[in-house]
Amino acid sequence: MTDIAIVSLAQPLDTIADELGRSFAEYGFAVVRDHGIPQDLIDRAEAKSKEFFALPEEVKRGYQIPGGGGARGYTPFGTEKAKDAEIFDLKEFWHVGRSLPEGHPLSEYMAPNVWPDEIDGFRETFSELYGAFETAGLRVLEAIALHLGLDQQYFAATVEDGNSVMRLLHYPPLGEDAPDGAIRAAAHGDINTITLLLGAEEAGLELLTRQGSWKAVDVPDGALVINVGDMLDRLTNSRLRSTTHRVVNPHGAAKTRSRYSMPFFLHFRPDYVIETLESCIEAGHESEAPEPISSHEFLQQRLREINLA
Repeated sequence: MTDIAIVSLAQPLDTIADELGRSFAEYGFAVVRDHGIPQDLIDRAEAKSKEFFALPEEVKRGYQIPGGGGARGYTPFGTEKAKDAEIFDLKEFWHVGRSLPEGHPLSEYMAPNVWPDEIDGFRETFSELYGAFETAGLRVLEAIALHLGLDQQYFAATVEDGNSVMRLLHYPPLGEDAPDGAIRAAAHGDINTITLLLGAEEAGLELLTRQGSWKAVDVPDGALVINVGDMLDRLTNSRLRSTTHRVVNPHGAAKTRSRYSMPFFLHFRPDYVIETLESCIEAGHESEAPEPISSHEFLQQRLREINLA
């Protein structure tokens, strides 16, 4: 069986579209090199992220927004848990969302960002990284569109001003008191359209194969891991699969180190209606296609299931 695709995003898209599509159909995952996010920006962002998580607990908690479902600012250690999981994940995180101009028609769906005063250049660095993630994500979506036989620009309008969220993640070193059975990130699927993940080089990320076994995702230095979210799975009637994945606890010396990563959850526009593509519905099976649902409604439904809404 062929493995998870590792492709260069600098290649002409028509030469990599089907390799990406095959990998998303089989595993729900692919790895891309030459993604266009500058290494110096990544290095700056990693340094700022570490600086923030090193702040005193009470300072970080000052950026937790009550009733915000964690959509912006800080979410403390032990808040989020995977759907159907009994134990909270061993992580803390910070969310940066889209900044919309005042009076924007979609602003009811997206709260303003908050920024920590304690870290110089935090806002500028992560605003720049957000834009770079978005550009890379759009290129991946163009390849997906070609694979699905759609116009290359098909997804541009569906994600314009979308409710995309960048997450700065910190998994602290594992203490002796880590609960039995706890895991850095329990088995889960992503809700959004596609996820782009920076910082997955350290071992721990695993996906669940069709055969029911866990498979490690090996990532070359500096590459992005891309995975299909539930919204794209629904749009394609599971032709492209949103796969269950997890981050397992390390063993040995790695247990004493923090792990940091930065996933970018690329979302459709809140008012976009996810209606299964005709080309992904088998003749005679039309009634089995999922019901149309707006991406905002779908997101709210899923956030309730993971303790964030």
